[in-house]
Amino acid sequence: MRELSNCTVMIVDDVESNVDLLVEALGDSYEVCVALDGETALNDIQEILPDLVLLDVMMPGMNGYDVCKRLKSDPKTAEIPVIFLTAMAEEEDEAMGLELGAVDYIVKPFVIELVKARVVNQLELKLHRDHLEDLVKARTRELELTQEVTIGCLGTLAEYRDPETGGHISRTQVYVRLLADYLKKQGVYEDLLDDAAIELLYKSAPLHDIGKVGVPDDILLKPGKLTDEEFDEIKKHTAYGRDVIASQEKKLGENSFLNHAKEIAGTHHEKWDGTGYPAGISGDQIPISGRIMAVADVYDALISKRVYKPPFSHKKAVSIIMEGRGTHFDPNVVDAFIEVEEEFRQAALKFADFEEEREALIKVDE
Repeated sequence: MRELSNCTVMIVDDVESNVDLLVEALGDSYEVCVALDGETALNDIQEILPDLVLLDVMMPGMNGYDVCKRLKSDPKTAEIPVIFLTAMAEEEDEAMGLELGAVDYIVKPFVIELVKARVVNQLELKLHRDHLEDLVKARTRELELTQEVTIGCLGTLAEYRDPETGGHISRTQVYVRLLADYLKKQGVYEDLLDDAAIELLYKSAPLHDIGKVGVPDDILLKPGKLTDEEFDEIKKHTAYGRDVIASQEKKLGENSFLNHAKEIAGTHHEKWDGTGYPAGISGDQIPISGRIMAVADVYDALISKRVYKPPFSHKKAVSIIMEGRGTHFDPNVVDAFIEVEEEFRQAALKFADFEEEREALIKVDE
């Protein structure tokens, strides 16, 4: 926590004798800055960001009330405490100053010891508030890191069951952000994709296949073609993932970060035309998180090497995604994909697992 001696006090008064008196009283204890009019004060405060402003009310040009209004209307300066200094001693004058957001009101002529005491009180309050805000920010960041580590560990656990997909988490996270950012920029689904939602989508993406931990190894890792019964078992991973996340979400509430993870895990294999699984929902019934993840997941499966197939070229993967527009995939998400498909290719190259995949991504022809 900062010391009082490190604080900066801005004095705003057009009467130089008042300024000299205040500088003499406060200069040995704090860094003191001076402005002789309102406009200069506003400009200087933007640069200096003092810890406290001692503000005269009656000044030529812009008066102290107007200066205070400007300070309180700007997020950058709104939290700086203001003490009015004035010869206006009527109760309504004091009330007006406090209504504008000032923390105190000192009537001229000054009693210097009173001024010093009130300056100390307000600076101590500000330092305490700043310290609390710093603690809250640190705690918030700690919680965010805990979320990220937890999600990362669980996502990696699921991927470890399939040793061929080491870069899948990193790639799909980038794809999801690329799609969501582009949709937001274009004003598509703007009510669903603000910055906070996009960040949660990015963080939650690694959990899309967490339900695979419930699929037997002999099916999940089978090198050959799956039977219909085995494929039905594979499909259950979406419900497993959705249900296990939902069970823990109850402890945090429906607005927790796990809500996006639950949606992604449970709906990334749903299809726009309703022929997907596990619920067979369609169109806008599918959460936007699931619709975005669907494109990201399918693209990555196409350009990745598997025991049952070689990696497809980027061009072929793009063609397959386009063919699924309006049937498998949300048309708007596919349109966004087409606009950022080169960024997809670059992310796939960066996090490729095998040289064979890199070669396929570099290929010009199919």
